[in-house]
Order: sequence, then C-alpha cells, then structure tokens
Amino acid sequence: MSSPLQVGLSTGGPRPKRLRKWTVGSVLSNTLLIFLTIFFIFPFYWIITGAFKRQTVATQIPPEWFPLQPTLQNWEELFKNPVWRWTFNSFFISFVEMIAICLVASLAGYVLAKKVFPGRKIIFTMFVAAMALPKQVILVPLFTMLADFGWVNTYRGLIIPAIGWPFGVFLMKQFSQTIPSEVLEASKIDGCSEVRMFSTIVLPLLTPALGALAIFTFIGSWNDYFSQLIMTRSTPMMTLPLGIATLQGEFTTNYGVIMAGAALASLPMIAIFLLFQKAFTQGITMGAVKG
Repeated sequence: MSSPLQVGLSTGGPRPKRLRKWTVGSVLSNTLLIFLTIFFIFPFYWIITGAFKRQTVATQIPPEWFPLQPTLQNWEELFKNPVWRWTFNSFFISFVEMIAICLVASLAGYVLAKKVFPGRKIIFTMFVAAMALPKQVILVPLFTMLADFGWVNTYRGLIIPAIGWPFGVFLMKQFSQTIPSEVLEASKIDGCSEVRMFSTIVLPLLTPALGALAIFTFIGSWNDYFSQLIMTRSTPMMTLPLGIATLQGEFTTNYGVIMAGAALASLPMIAIFLLFQKAFTQGITMGAVKG
C-alpha cells in the first residue's frame, strides 16, 4: 500500500508540509535573537515614551516604564526653537550628499573595475588606504582649506568634502566587478555609447549596491555631528542633531525635550531604511551565494 507522500509525488498532487524540528541549537539561537532584538529596540522605546513624560517623571528612580500621564509639553517646548529649519538643513545636506556620493562612487567604481588605464591599481590602493584614516586626522587641513574658500558655515562646506567618500568608491568597485564584461562588449558592438551603456546597463545592475550605499550615506550624513559642529557657526545653519544638542543646559537639562528631539531625529533614518530595505538586503547578501 502506497504512503500519502508516495501518492502525492506520483499524482503530482500537493506535498505534505514538513514539520519543523526544534533542536536545542535552534531554540538557543532564536532565544538569543529575541534577546538581542529587545536589547536594541529598548533604547528607541525609552526615547519615544520619554518624549511624552514630564520632566520629573522622565528622571525619577525607579523609572516609569510607560507614561501613565502622557503630555505634549515636551513637544511644545521643542518647537519653540527653529526645529523646522534644523530639520530642513539635515534633510537637504543628507539628501544631496546621498545623491552625489551614489553618482560619483558608481562612476568611479565602474571605471576602476572595468576600464584598463595606467595607475588604476595605485588609485584604488589610495582609496583603500584612505578608508583607514579617521576623519579627525584631516579635519584641521580641511577646515583651513574651506576657510580659504569662504565655505565655512555654508551648504557647500558641509556637502562637497563628503562627496569623495572612499568607502563608497570601494563598495561600487567591488560590485562593478560582478558585471559580465561580455554584456558590455556586446553593447559596444551594437553601437552603444559610454554614457548610454552606463545609464541603461550598468546602473540597473548596480541597483542593490546603490540601495545599500544610499542608506549608509544618508544615515552617516544625518549623524555626522562632529564635522557639522566644526563647519557651522550660526543657529540657522545648524542641523537637527546639533540643534538638539544645544537644548542641553549648563546646569539643568530638560530630558523630556531632549528625548522628543531625539525621537524626531530618528524618524527620517527609520523611513529611509524602510524605503531602501529591499535593495539594502540584496546589496548585503549579493555574492554570498554562488549562482
């Protein structure tokens, strides 16, 4: 007598679902993942709930894990400052840097990966070596140069120095190497120009890498507190992280207002990640499995 599994396979019918086997290792790994998830999400939860607590409640011990008497006073105090101007500055700087870095890095990475010219390996080695340099090392000569150009406390001084990001060029060069050279050669035979080949063939193939680079760039620019602190001199030019930092008093600090500002500053990063998460996941996992 045939078993249900053999009958299903022979008749082409639906196969029975396999029951997942829970082992000690899978239980421990899932428990660890749940613990790590709670561990990393809890600070964000504490910021969100703290934004709706009164000052006395936000700092009391033992803490109030959930606001029993929520209030909007922190948000009212926060928006007494030029928060919209700070938010616009952060959005404008981060968005322009994201677009410029993705464009420049994709061009440079494609040229370094697919074009043969003298000094190509030396140039790529210099980019890799530049990744090892902390930003603080070049900050003094960079500030001096921008001061000579008159770009301190301007959008140009905040955006242009970040365009040649070495990691972006390195990432796009590695991904450009996965593009089949036969496809590019065939497009040249068909009379495709370099500009058209890059825009219609190369860029679509680099979409997963561009999604990952866009997230890295936007979040890095949004959180670039140190460089923005050095390059800005006036309150209207401040970004949102800088503006929120100025709300901290010398003797007293309203932590409820600070948490409201931190919650506001974290929302755009979450939105950008959700928008590009599919391309980000593809960009991170590409190359992990051989096709």
